[in-house]
Amino acid sequence: MLNDTDKQLLKIIADMDAIPTGAYNIRANGALENRNTTANIDIRTKEDKPGIDIIIRPGTKNETVHIPVIIDKTGLSDTVYNDFIIGENADVTIMAGCGIHNCGSEESRHDGIHTFFVGKNAKVKYIERHYGEGDGTGERVMNPTTIVNIADGGYMEMETTQIKGIDSTKRTTTASLSDGATLVIKEKIMTHGTQTAETDFTVDLNGAESGANVISRSVAKDNSYQCFKSNINGNNKCSGHTECDAIIMDDAKVSAIPEICANHIDASLIHEAAIGKIAGEQLTKLMTLGLDEKQAEEEIINGFLK
Repeated sequence: MLNDTDKQLLKIIADMDAIPTGAYNIRANGALENRNTTANIDIRTKEDKPGIDIIIRPGTKNETVHIPVIIDKTGLSDTVYNDFIIGENADVTIMAGCGIHNCGSEESRHDGIHTFFVGKNAKVKYIERHYGEGDGTGERVMNPTTIVNIADGGYMEMETTQIKGIDSTKRTTTASLSDGATLVIKEKIMTHGTQTAETDFTVDLNGAESGANVISRSVAKDNSYQCFKSNINGNNKCSGHTECDAIIMDDAKVSAIPEICANHIDASLIHEAAIGKIAGEQLTKLMTLGLDEKQAEEEIINGFLK
């Protein structure tokens, strides 16, 4: 039975005010809490390891599946292996995410290994949010791994957001794209205190006319540390772009390491990286409108991460 804390976590990470209509799988404290399937979306428990298979029938349109994970026990370490099989010509949205509420002294941790098989001409929007809270001394740790395989003409858009409260995270994404396939990744991360966040993207553009756009925006506060790595390999006639923009504050540290490798004469690849503090004139302009310095900073940060 979900308690008030669980319901609040679901609201933050998955926009769930109540149990949604359509397909969903809610995992709480390492076990299945609730599940529903539809005529077009089936969810099956794996038999060989923890996790689920989400099977979306070819031609499925305008459906959403929710697969949130919540933890409110200190000392719990949870690992899941979720596979997504998206049929040809489907067009669906997948709402994932993990929320940890830790009021104890032990580490609470979730590692999610998600593998996507996007069928020919299918379109997927994948939204993943991570959030931590609780007044305990135990750390809140999340290490998401995402493996993406996109068939001919397929399209996948990933929106990944670390909202706040995650003490340590290692985020690894690998992707392989076939002819005419497209991958768009939009990452947003906020760190504060002594938190650490490491991101590592590797995209192989194997197919002719395939394309990838990897964009990361982050804010590092206090004594936190962030490291962004991105590697796009152009192995055919393709186009790729990777970009990292970061705001650094206080005594934080940020490292950006974008890499592009052209292994084909018709590979067109671009990389960009920018790290800097909030400009003084931006603060001054907002403060003339009646905001104090802290309010002005928050307004700029919210706009940057929007």
